[in-house]
Amino acid sequence: MHYRQLGRTGIEVSEIGFGAWAIGGDAWGEVDDATSLRALERALELGVNFIDTADVYGDGRSERLVGQAVRGKRERVILASKGGLMGHHRDPKREPVYDTPEKVIRAFEASLQRLGTDYLDVYFDHIWWDKHEETEAFLAAFTRLKAEGRVRAVGVSTDSLEHVQHFNQHGGLDVVQLDYSLLNRRSEAGLLPYCEQHGIGVVVRGPLRMGLLSGKFSAQTRFPEGDIRKDWPREAWFQESLGKVERLRKWVGPGQNLSQLALRYVLAHPAVSAAIPGAKTPEQVEQNVGASVRPLLDEELLESLRQAVA
Repeated sequence: MHYRQLGRTGIEVSEIGFGAWAIGGDAWGEVDDATSLRALERALELGVNFIDTADVYGDGRSERLVGQAVRGKRERVILASKGGLMGHHRDPKREPVYDTPEKVIRAFEASLQRLGTDYLDVYFDHIWWDKHEETEAFLAAFTRLKAEGRVRAVGVSTDSLEHVQHFNQHGGLDVVQLDYSLLNRRSEAGLLPYCEQHGIGVVVRGPLRMGLLSGKFSAQTRFPEGDIRKDWPREAWFQESLGKVERLRKWVGPGQNLSQLALRYVLAHPAVSAAIPGAKTPEQVEQNVGASVRPLLDEELLESLRQAVA
């Protein structure tokens, strides 16, 4: 496993982390807690030290599992969680919910309790749309939590450059979590260069485009009830993406697979600190970790991959 600095925070993270959304069991089909724990344990065995979760994943189920997995190992793990959607996912109107620092801090403390820790290494605002009241509440709460030593670094999960700039208005934003993959390169135009320029750590979610870049899906794929991808096969963009994935296969080298090639693509960007592909089983963890190799990808191959998905 290779490790990188998380922006200017001084925190060193494994370049392949563990994205813990799927083990929450509320969006990616059925999961088994015992298998999820084995996946987390395998990740730690293989050198993964960065685990990313959120309060809303399974209404706290993911955080509780992560807390169980890191018990007795907390000092070895860089633990990140996110707050801001728990109060919104039952409120389709998206009215301000976290409109005071106190509400943000209460959500933070609830995450600490589920995770079984008294501090977080990274805490993200999980609200990806720009609600002025909530943005200001998070900024004030972040200042307080950092001053108290209960969080080492703060960030925002968003794909909006404007939102990031607002969060960084006083230069205090440490980390951005953003959607980036071979099938979604929009952040290359503005958000990634901004983070690199300002020394902001970048955590990549969706590096496999919710499994599309695993190469396991086809036009006949059907997703089960409870899977957020259930309607994908009926959508034109899904069929188009399958064609792009097929064009990428020719660039998969000996001893690697398509997922690892896709992960190496995002890791090759100089602004990226870590990628957090999801995993529900030890086997998926082993496949993800296999992308942390050297050399990564040279510029000629990177350009070939870009052309393949253009």
